[in-house]
Amino acid sequence: MIDDGNGYLTIGELARATGLTVRTIRYWSDEGALPPVTRSSGGYRLYDAGSVARLELIRTLRELGLGLDHVRAVLAGETTVAEVAAAHVAALDAQIRTLKVTRAVLSSVARRGSTAEEMTLMNKLARLSAAERKRILEEFVDEMFHGLDAADPVIRERMRTIATDLPEDPTPEQVDAWVELAELLRDPEFRARMRAVAEFNAADRGHDTADGSSLWFAQRMMKLAVDARKQGIAPDDPEAEDVVRDILGDADPAGVLARLESSTNDTVARYRELLLTVKGREPLAAHREEFTWVVAALRAHLAS
Repeated sequence: MIDDGNGYLTIGELARATGLTVRTIRYWSDEGALPPVTRSSGGYRLYDAGSVARLELIRTLRELGLGLDHVRAVLAGETTVAEVAAAHVAALDAQIRTLKVTRAVLSSVARRGSTAEEMTLMNKLARLSAAERKRILEEFVDEMFHGLDAADPVIRERMRTIATDLPEDPTPEQVDAWVELAELLRDPEFRARMRAVAEFNAADRGHDTADGSSLWFAQRMMKLAVDARKQGIAPDDPEAEDVVRDILGDADPAGVLARLESSTNDTVARYRELLLTVKGREPLAAHREEFTWVVAALRAHLAS
């Protein structure tokens, strides 16, 4: 301590009092976080008891990961510790999410034995922001339904808002599914196939224009097909005729068959499975076998 009756501390004494290095204290002082109270006659920086308390706060904030800009703002009273802490929590959450995606991508790369090119693509697609993922989906849906005023608005909105974002802690399988899904949504052939599905949907609403009717029809059709398969009824069995009649109601069999054939394509079925995987649900719920059963039963119906 400088023996001048004022109780000032040199940087060396401040270092011994706090356990910090002289170099660290000098750096924080140079950066404006710990300005000296005064200087000695020889030009040395001097500090007081208040500097010790200020230094402890700087050390705590730095150990929590805050940058010097935030530290200076807190010390200057421009913001509060609580406000800085809240902002830092949000930043840490974003970093944690990024690390989880990175871990999932690397796990997927290790499991699949991916090449450097594949890893780069996977990492790029997996790291797309939520806004970018939303834009990809909205562009796809807009192209699919453009000009189809008769298309079921419930299905249109469901496709627009369906969750295609990766969860907070994605599995390698979900990363794989999202990457494949993102590539599929950009594929011109797939987009043309889904456009055809939308056109059939719009044309089929001629006999029932109630919003959600197409979705209700698909759900009812799947239930009937699931029950028929559980009972061991083959598509060309006589008993399948009753199931087909329940499915059709007063709809045109040829029209329904054409609509279903457009949506039972393997790529379309894969699209449904990928969505379910990204959302953490079993891909089997895509009902690929049930769609195939209904198509076969309708063909048998029309051939009889």
